[in-house]
Amino acid sequence: MSENLQIVRDFIQAWSTLDAQKLAGYFADDGCYHNIPLQPVVGRQKVQDFIQQFIAGWTETQWDITNIAATGNLVMVERLDRTRTAKGDVDLPCVGVFEMEDGKIKVWRDYFDLATYTRAMQS
Repeated sequence: MSENLQIVRDFIQAWSTLDAQKLAGYFADDGCYHNIPLQPVVGRQKVQDFIQQFIAGWTETQWDITNIAATGNLVMVERLDRTRTAKGDVDLPCVGVFEMEDGKIKVWRDYFDLATYTRAMQS
């Protein structure tokens, strides 16, 4: 359980690098990234492509963990994602639910208010 916690902590910290390949490396080959309410993205390469597209306009991001808990292969993280972009800046409250398998992210579901993000990008 503590290994899964550390992997997720490292993954969250790695977002500040804005390196899609590095971030996708945390996923299992058939891993799934599901930004609720968008459609899930399945497969490490598709996850990498999605992340690359998603962060294309970002200039900086820092994700602050508010709460983190784990049980078995499940890690839950409440956080505040502070992101700076060419279009606008946003501090986005999120909750991420990670299902871990063999030291990799098997499924990541991220819950946030999409309108908060899109409004900031229209500034």
